[in-house]
Amino acid sequence: MEEKSYKEYLQHITTFILDVDGVLTDSTVTITDDGNLLRKMSVRDGYAIKTATDLGYNFCIITGGSSEGVRMRLEGLGIKDIYLGSHNKIEHFEAYITKHNIKPENVLYMGDDIPDYPVMKRVGLPCCPQDAVPEIKSISKYISHKNGGFGAVRDVIEQVLKVQEKWNGNFDAKYD
Repeated sequence: MEEKSYKEYLQHITTFILDVDGVLTDSTVTITDDGNLLRKMSVRDGYAIKTATDLGYNFCIITGGSSEGVRMRLEGLGIKDIYLGSHNKIEHFEAYITKHNIKPENVLYMGDDIPDYPVMKRVGLPCCPQDAVPEIKSISKYISHKNGGFGAVRDVIEQVLKVQEKWNGNFDAKYD
């Protein structure tokens, strides 16, 4: 049987589930003298997330990190389902899709490291940034040409919205 191209899955995506560190960030943290861990996120990823949440797509964050600053940023983009400090991502994934009656084949999950592996094996479209670890790349149906924290999330969201004809319409008519 011939394997499908990842583009064949884009039309059926209703839900985006993302890891944070290494996906929405560049997988580094800056440690302040008082022990705070600082991360940076791309505003372009943020724009794509806000656009998709405003259009009614389901969004969920499942991350091992526990930064309240990250929670505040993501809630500001319209994400309501945020699982911080997740040490069993598949458990949170199953709870989320059950709660919202979502079929795994309609989920795009983007992860970058080993803790994401079990969830990525369950979803319709497992994706990763260009700089993900080899084990995650090996099970991804799509590997972004962008690194984590540098537009990988925007890349996948924009592709889904374009295929579904929901990406920001006719720019020339809008801005003439």
